[in-house]
Amino acid sequence: MKPDGTLIVHDLPVKLAIKATAIEIDNDDSDSAMPAELRNWLVRLRLLEAVPFANIVADSELLPEESIRWFYLDRRWTDAIVQGALSVGTVNTDDRIHLAANYDAIRDELDNEERNLRRVEGSNRYRGEGGPISGFLLRSRAVSGWPALHVRAFNVDPAEGDDAKFQEDDPRRMRLLRLERLAPAVLLCLFDGIPTVVHVEEPRQGVQFGFDTALENGQVAATLRPRDRNTFEYLGVPPIDVPFRAGGGAGVVDIQALERELAKHPETGATDTLDSGEYALQLVRFPYRQVFGEVVEDSIAMVFRPTVSYQTLSTLFLEVE
Repeated sequence: MKPDGTLIVHDLPVKLAIKATAIEIDNDDSDSAMPAELRNWLVRLRLLEAVPFANIVADSELLPEESIRWFYLDRRWTDAIVQGALSVGTVNTDDRIHLAANYDAIRDELDNEERNLRRVEGSNRYRGEGGPISGFLLRSRAVSGWPALHVRAFNVDPAEGDDAKFQEDDPRRMRLLRLERLAPAVLLCLFDGIPTVVHVEEPRQGVQFGFDTALENGQVAATLRPRDRNTFEYLGVPPIDVPFRAGGGAGVVDIQALERELAKHPETGATDTLDSGEYALQLVRFPYRQVFGEVVEDSIAMVFRPTVSYQTLSTLFLEVE
């Protein structure tokens, strides 16, 4: 290292040779088998940061639109990336010998530090040997439509699902090593281990309204499941086909025609006309959750636990004129 702070590349193996074995790190700035900045950079490299997308997905046909691909991360491949990066600092045979003598300690330290990349500041550091890393690549309009998608992995299928009381240190919940959008519609996720169940869920920051849509003969068709105005439960009737205005703008709903369809079911309250608040209650959509893995089917009360009662929602919406 020069006095001005510039790192001399060929001095890197000599720096690494100072420590022959990895030590336990008590904080992010402790001395170790390698300089802290180098260690942090190599950890990110191991988690595929700065790796060209073409080296992750060789062909776009392997990740078509509206698809998800699950994978295991081959540590031999990521070890080779690290070895290649460190080899830049080797100039002669002595440098390569020094690097080879210290590589086991470097690898063990990187195995441990992978878990600490997303660690909450002030929390205990994760320790232990590195295990398998798994993950998925998701290419979907949901990624671009909801940039703040929630991803949670569990080693068992929890009965309480996505309850807010789950903490990062819950033994059933698996740590996320990386969660990042590689493109507007492509999401990469890496887990510390192999999960049994993974939840991918829309964000819960606000109330959403809408219909169930499908593409039929090149056109978008929509349906609505009517709800009981008193209990907010779905009625046991077939979904209603949502009518659109003839000659109007694309996707413009014919509200009066929709009200007539809802009036066929008195439980909706549409027989005495619907105001804007009652329409809102019919169109409320809970955050959608996609569950991957073998799970036990639960009732809606187990999947969605509202923190605001239906009576409160009803009062708020019905007051809107």
